[in-house]
Amino acid sequence: MNRTVRVPVEDVELSVQERGEGPALLLVHGFPFDHGLWRHQLKTFPGWRRIAPDLRGAGGSSAPDNGYSMARYADDLIAVLDAMDVAAAVVCGLSMGGYVIFELLRRYRARVRAAILCDTKAEADTDEGKRGRDEMIALARGEGAASVADKMVPALLAPDTRAERPEVEAQVREMIGRAPVAGIVGALTAMRDRVDSTPLLSELRVPVLVVAGASDGISTPEGGAAMAGKIKGARFAAVAGAGHLPPLEQPFVTTRLIADFLKTVL
Repeated sequence: MNRTVRVPVEDVELSVQERGEGPALLLVHGFPFDHGLWRHQLKTFPGWRRIAPDLRGAGGSSAPDNGYSMARYADDLIAVLDAMDVAAAVVCGLSMGGYVIFELLRRYRARVRAAILCDTKAEADTDEGKRGRDEMIALARGEGAASVADKMVPALLAPDTRAERPEVEAQVREMIGRAPVAGIVGALTAMRDRVDSTPLLSELRVPVLVVAGASDGISTPEGGAAMAGKIKGARFAAVAGAGHLPPLEQPFVTTRLIADFLKTVL
Protein backbone atom coordinates (compact mmCIF):
# COMPACT_ATOMS: atom_id res chain seq x y z
CA MET A 1 0.00 0.00 0.00
CA ASN A 2 1.32 3.40 -0.97
CA ARG A 3 -1.14 6.27 -0.94
CA THR A 4 -2.05 9.75 0.24
CA VAL A 5 -5.26 9.91 2.27
CA ARG A 6 -7.35 13.01 2.97
CA VAL A 7 -8.99 12.83 6.40
CA PRO A 8 -11.65 15.44 7.31
CA VAL A 9 -11.51 16.40 11.00
CA GLU A 10 -14.02 19.02 12.12
CA ASP A 11 -12.68 22.32 10.71
CA VAL A 12 -9.71 20.93 8.75
CA GLU A 13 -8.69 18.28 6.25
CA LEU A 14 -5.51 16.40 7.07
CA SER A 15 -3.13 14.97 4.49
CA VAL A 16 -1.78 11.56 5.51
CA GLN A 17 0.90 9.42 3.87
CA GLU A 18 0.41 5.66 4.19
CA ARG A 19 2.95 3.01 3.26
CA GLY A 20 2.98 -0.76 3.75
CA GLU A 21 0.78 -3.14 5.68
CA GLY A 22 0.83 -4.66 9.14
CA PRO A 23 0.71 -3.18 12.63
CA ALA A 24 0.55 0.61 12.62
CA LEU A 25 3.51 2.93 13.15
CA LEU A 26 2.37 6.55 13.48
CA LEU A 27 5.13 9.04 12.59
CA VAL A 28 4.54 12.54 14.00
CA HIS A 29 6.70 15.34 12.65
CA GLY A 30 8.07 18.29 14.59
CA PHE A 31 7.97 22.05 14.09
CA PRO A 32 7.99 23.61 11.54
CA PHE A 33 8.08 20.54 9.34
CA ASP A 34 5.71 18.07 7.69
CA HIS A 35 5.72 14.36 6.86
CA GLY A 36 8.85 14.92 4.76
CA LEU A 37 10.83 14.74 7.99
CA TRP A 38 10.22 10.97 7.83
CA ARG A 39 11.01 10.53 4.12
CA HIS A 40 13.62 7.86 4.79
CA GLN A 41 11.63 6.00 7.43
CA LEU A 42 8.51 5.87 5.25
CA LYS A 43 10.52 3.75 2.79
CA THR A 44 11.57 1.19 5.37
CA PHE A 45 10.15 -1.02 8.16
CA PRO A 46 8.70 -3.89 6.09
CA GLY A 47 5.84 -5.57 7.88
CA TRP A 48 4.68 -2.26 9.38
CA ARG A 49 1.95 0.09 8.19
CA ARG A 50 3.68 3.48 8.25
CA ILE A 51 1.27 6.40 8.75
CA ALA A 52 2.74 9.91 8.51
CA PRO A 53 0.22 12.76 8.80
CA ASP A 54 0.81 16.40 8.14
CA LEU A 55 -0.44 18.06 11.32
CA ARG A 56 -2.98 20.84 10.95
CA GLY A 57 -1.16 23.90 9.64
CA ALA A 58 1.58 21.85 7.96
CA GLY A 59 2.32 20.33 4.58
CA GLY A 60 -0.76 19.38 2.62
CA SER A 61 -3.16 19.79 5.54
CA SER A 62 -5.47 22.74 6.12
CA ALA A 63 -3.98 25.73 7.95
CA PRO A 64 -6.70 27.55 9.91
CA ASP A 65 -5.91 30.86 11.57
CA ASN A 66 -6.61 29.53 15.08
CA GLY A 67 -7.51 26.43 17.07
CA TYR A 68 -4.00 25.04 17.70
CA SER A 69 -3.04 23.20 20.88
CA MET A 70 -1.38 19.94 21.86
CA ALA A 71 -4.84 18.61 22.74
CA ARG A 72 -6.14 19.55 19.29
CA TYR A 73 -3.19 17.90 17.55
CA ALA A 74 -3.76 14.75 19.62
CA ASP A 75 -7.47 14.71 18.85
CA ASP A 76 -6.64 15.08 15.16
CA LEU A 77 -4.33 12.07 15.28
CA ILE A 78 -6.94 9.94 16.98
CA ALA A 79 -9.36 10.95 14.23
CA VAL A 80 -6.77 9.82 11.68
CA LEU A 81 -6.38 6.45 13.41
CA ASP A 82 -10.16 6.08 13.56
CA ALA A 83 -10.51 6.89 9.86
CA MET A 84 -7.87 4.28 9.05
CA ASP A 85 -9.39 1.62 11.34
CA VAL A 86 -6.37 1.51 13.65
CA ALA A 87 -7.21 0.52 17.21
CA ALA A 88 -3.70 1.11 18.58
CA ALA A 89 -0.35 2.16 17.12
CA VAL A 90 3.29 2.48 17.96
CA VAL A 91 3.74 6.25 18.01
CA CYS A 92 6.98 8.01 17.05
CA GLY A 93 7.35 11.77 17.42
CA LEU A 94 10.20 14.23 17.06
CA SER A 95 10.47 17.45 19.06
CA MET A 96 6.95 18.98 18.94
CA GLY A 97 5.79 15.57 17.74
CA GLY A 98 6.97 14.26 21.10
CA TYR A 99 4.88 16.88 22.88
CA VAL A 100 1.86 15.59 20.95
CA ILE A 101 2.69 12.03 21.94
CA PHE A 102 2.71 13.05 25.59
CA GLU A 103 -0.82 14.34 25.06
CA LEU A 104 -1.79 11.03 23.44
CA LEU A 105 -0.34 9.15 26.39
CA ARG A 106 -2.16 11.43 28.82
CA ARG A 107 -5.58 11.21 27.20
CA TYR A 108 -5.62 8.19 24.87
CA ARG A 109 -3.25 5.73 26.50
CA ALA A 110 -5.13 2.67 25.26
CA ARG A 111 -4.43 3.73 21.66
CA VAL A 112 -0.63 3.64 22.20
CA ARG A 113 1.18 0.30 21.97
CA ALA A 114 4.63 1.81 22.43
CA ALA A 115 6.30 5.20 22.07
CA ILE A 116 9.46 6.50 20.42
CA LEU A 117 10.45 9.96 21.64
CA CYS A 118 13.01 11.68 19.40
CA ASP A 119 14.83 14.86 20.40
CA THR A 120 12.08 16.05 22.69
CA LYS A 121 11.55 16.94 26.33
CA ALA A 122 8.80 16.56 28.91
CA GLU A 123 9.15 19.96 30.59
CA ALA A 124 6.98 22.94 29.72
CA ASP A 125 8.54 26.09 28.32
CA THR A 126 10.37 28.34 30.76
CA ASP A 127 9.51 32.02 30.85
CA GLU A 128 12.52 32.65 28.64
CA GLY A 129 11.36 29.93 26.27
CA LYS A 130 7.91 31.49 26.06
CA ARG A 131 9.44 34.85 25.19
CA GLY A 132 11.39 33.13 22.44
CA ARG A 133 8.18 31.64 21.02
CA ASP A 134 6.57 35.08 20.98
CA GLU A 135 9.59 36.54 19.20
CA MET A 136 9.40 33.78 16.58
CA ILE A 137 5.67 34.44 16.13
CA ALA A 138 6.44 38.10 15.44
CA LEU A 139 9.19 37.10 12.99
CA ALA A 140 6.88 34.71 11.11
CA ARG A 141 4.09 37.25 10.87
CA GLY A 142 6.38 40.07 9.84
CA GLU A 143 8.87 38.37 7.52
CA GLY A 144 7.48 34.96 6.59
CA ALA A 145 8.56 31.34 6.73
CA ALA A 146 11.93 31.83 5.01
CA SER A 147 13.04 34.12 7.84
CA VAL A 148 12.01 31.46 10.33
CA ALA A 149 14.23 29.01 8.46
CA ASP A 150 17.15 31.44 8.58
CA LYS A 151 16.69 31.78 12.34
CA MET A 152 16.25 28.08 13.09
CA VAL A 153 18.49 26.10 10.76
CA PRO A 154 21.84 26.84 12.46
CA ALA A 155 20.47 25.40 15.71
CA LEU A 156 18.70 22.43 14.12
CA LEU A 157 21.59 20.71 12.37
CA ALA A 158 24.89 19.34 13.62
CA PRO A 159 27.99 21.20 12.36
CA ASP A 160 29.07 18.10 10.44
CA THR A 161 25.70 17.93 8.71
CA ARG A 162 25.93 21.55 7.51
CA ALA A 163 29.53 21.10 6.40
CA GLU A 164 29.32 17.69 4.74
CA ARG A 165 25.66 17.20 3.73
CA PRO A 166 24.37 20.45 2.24
CA GLU A 167 21.47 18.59 0.65
CA VAL A 168 20.04 17.97 4.13
CA GLU A 169 20.14 21.66 4.96
CA ALA A 170 18.45 22.36 1.62
CA GLN A 171 15.70 19.86 2.44
CA VAL A 172 15.14 21.41 5.86
CA ARG A 173 15.02 24.95 4.47
CA GLU A 174 12.60 23.88 1.75
CA MET A 175 10.30 22.19 4.27
CA ILE A 176 10.22 25.21 6.55
CA GLY A 177 9.85 27.58 3.63
CA ARG A 178 6.64 25.93 2.44
CA ALA A 179 5.05 25.95 5.90
CA PRO A 180 1.99 28.23 6.07
CA VAL A 181 2.52 31.18 8.40
CA ALA A 182 -0.81 30.40 10.12
CA GLY A 183 0.48 26.92 10.93
CA ILE A 184 3.83 28.25 12.16
CA VAL A 185 2.11 30.72 14.48
CA GLY A 186 -0.37 28.08 15.66
CA ALA A 187 2.36 25.57 16.45
CA LEU A 188 4.44 28.15 18.31
CA THR A 189 1.40 29.09 20.37
CA ALA A 190 0.64 25.45 21.14
CA MET A 191 4.23 24.79 22.22
CA ARG A 192 4.37 27.95 24.33
CA ASP A 193 1.20 27.01 26.17
CA ARG A 194 1.77 23.28 26.61
CA VAL A 195 1.67 21.72 30.08
CA ASP A 196 4.53 20.05 31.91
CA SER A 197 4.51 16.33 31.09
CA THR A 198 7.22 15.37 33.59
CA PRO A 199 4.70 13.88 36.09
CA LEU A 200 3.46 11.58 33.32
CA LEU A 201 6.81 9.86 32.86
CA SER A 202 6.72 7.71 35.98
CA GLU A 203 3.19 6.54 35.10
CA LEU A 204 4.03 5.09 31.70
CA ARG A 205 3.84 1.32 31.33
CA VAL A 206 4.27 0.97 27.58
CA PRO A 207 7.62 0.24 25.92
CA VAL A 208 9.51 3.49 25.28
CA LEU A 209 12.60 4.35 23.24
CA VAL A 210 14.18 7.78 23.68
CA VAL A 211 16.48 8.97 20.88
CA ALA A 212 18.59 12.13 20.77
CA GLY A 213 21.13 13.54 18.38
CA ALA A 214 24.52 13.58 20.09
CA SER A 215 25.01 17.20 18.96
CA ASP A 216 21.48 18.41 19.70
CA GLY A 217 21.62 21.67 21.64
CA ILE A 218 17.82 22.07 21.72
CA SER A 219 16.77 18.78 23.30
CA THR A 220 20.14 17.63 24.58
CA PRO A 221 21.23 13.99 24.81
CA GLU A 222 21.80 14.54 28.53
CA GLY A 223 18.20 15.66 28.86
CA GLY A 224 17.01 12.70 26.80
CA ALA A 225 18.92 10.25 28.98
CA ALA A 226 17.49 11.85 32.11
CA MET A 227 13.98 11.63 30.71
CA ALA A 228 14.44 7.96 29.82
CA GLY A 229 15.64 7.34 33.38
CA LYS A 230 12.25 8.50 34.69
CA ILE A 231 10.31 6.03 32.51
CA LYS A 232 10.15 2.44 33.74
CA GLY A 233 12.07 0.17 31.35
CA ALA A 234 12.77 2.88 28.77
CA ARG A 235 15.75 2.62 26.43
CA PHE A 236 17.94 5.56 25.43
CA ALA A 237 20.18 5.98 22.39
CA ALA A 238 22.28 8.93 21.20
CA VAL A 239 22.89 9.30 17.46
CA ALA A 240 26.43 10.42 16.62
CA GLY A 241 26.74 13.04 13.90
CA ALA A 242 23.20 14.33 14.35
CA GLY A 243 21.74 17.48 15.86
CA HIS A 244 18.01 17.98 16.37
CA LEU A 245 16.95 16.00 13.28
CA PRO A 246 18.47 12.48 13.34
CA PRO A 247 15.88 11.01 10.89
CA LEU A 248 17.29 13.31 8.19
CA GLU A 249 20.87 13.80 9.37
CA GLN A 250 21.66 10.15 10.14
CA PRO A 251 18.78 8.22 8.55
CA PHE A 252 20.46 4.80 8.46
CA VAL A 253 21.40 4.80 12.15
CA THR A 254 18.08 6.29 13.25
CA THR A 255 16.07 3.81 11.19
CA ARG A 256 18.08 0.91 12.58
CA LEU A 257 17.46 2.04 16.16
CA ILE A 258 13.74 2.28 15.52
CA ALA A 259 13.68 -1.06 13.69
CA ASP A 260 15.46 -2.82 16.56
CA PHE A 261 12.97 -1.34 19.01
CA LEU A 262 10.00 -2.37 16.87
CA LYS A 263 11.18 -5.98 16.98
CA THR A 264 10.65 -5.93 20.74
CA VAL A 265 7.10 -4.60 20.38
CA LEU A 266 5.71 -7.30 18.07
